[in-house]
Amino acid sequence: METAGKANPLISLSKGVASSLRYRRIVMKAGTSVLTASSDKLHMPTMKGLVEQIASLHSQGTEVLLVTSGAIAAGMKPLDVAGDRSHVPFRQVLAAVGQNRLMQAYSSLFESWDIPVAQALLTRRDLEDRQGYLNVRNTLLSLLDHWVVPIINENDVVAVDEIGSVFGDNDTLSALVANLVDADLLVILTDADGLFTADPRTHPEAELLPKVERIDSYIESLAGGHHSTWSRGGMPSKLEAAKVATRSGVTVVICNGRLPDVVPRIAGGESLGTLFTPTASKVESRKRWMLSGLSVNGDIVIDQGAEKALREQNRSLLPAGVKDVCGDFQRGDVVYITSLEKERLACGLVNYSAAEVARIKGHRSDSIQEILGCHYGQEVVHRNNMVLM
Repeated sequence: METAGKANPLISLSKGVASSLRYRRIVMKAGTSVLTASSDKLHMPTMKGLVEQIASLHSQGTEVLLVTSGAIAAGMKPLDVAGDRSHVPFRQVLAAVGQNRLMQAYSSLFESWDIPVAQALLTRRDLEDRQGYLNVRNTLLSLLDHWVVPIINENDVVAVDEIGSVFGDNDTLSALVANLVDADLLVILTDADGLFTADPRTHPEAELLPKVERIDSYIESLAGGHHSTWSRGGMPSKLEAAKVATRSGVTVVICNGRLPDVVPRIAGGESLGTLFTPTASKVESRKRWMLSGLSVNGDIVIDQGAEKALREQNRSLLPAGVKDVCGDFQRGDVVYITSLEKERLACGLVNYSAAEVARIKGHRSDSIQEILGCHYGQEVVHRNNMVLM
């Protein structure tokens, strides 16, 4: 491929090199605390180092997508104003000013490596809708096909509901992107060395957990709630992101973004930070979309017999096993299927609306036509449209 009228030597090299790296496609997330070195402005030496790491991976044939924070911090210097940093309109102003400066910085740094970049600003609504989900996926995959590095950020300027906490300083966004593009590895760069058995700032005896096979209540209890002045994340949002990614077959590493060459070293097999192993095999894109939880509109509570049929017999959910309905979903929406103990067992595309499921719950499938006066199938949720959690 050519960019700016000249061949890209890194891209030419990458296509002819047999890479020793373990991962083919990596999503790399850089949080505000990393990009600013815990200050109130972008730290250019850190950004330069991150770009050099991506260039190194690029030269070995590894596809990299960068999910970046930092727009709000980048907007502070040119405005030179004071204000309530938690006030949404003020943060939106900072993001509007800072996003351009953030991309200018990245473009300049990548240009020195002759690597083209593309900006993608996303909101939750872009990924909630099935068609929007596919459009974003197709665009990102096409960029990778052309050896372009997508630089992805949350669109804070328009996403009023998200600028506060929904994406958590882009932690959740990075997991959604990893699922979206079928990544092999998600590396979440932060100012901590990983997940510890206790807060190392107050407990010197705390030990780093090098590997986590499942994020349960104990692991979640270790997260605490610390976050920096500008960051909206913290370890809880990073664990939530790891849950989203690992249950769709993506390996996740949470590590210190200030370590030299940290991402290439991880890609080469070195143990750094905390590694979260996938809890399921990779699933096709429609099921990854359902697992993301972006478009869930309600819950269907089932009895123990139906739970056993789903888990042990790989069966569809029939109305006879339904005990209760929560939410106001419509036919074709994504719903959670939960146990009587409120454990989420699965999610899937429902064949009937909430009102219709409420009417047919506990009945045999051959009664659906008589009860509703219509019939969209014997199943409330068909097995082909369901993903166990």
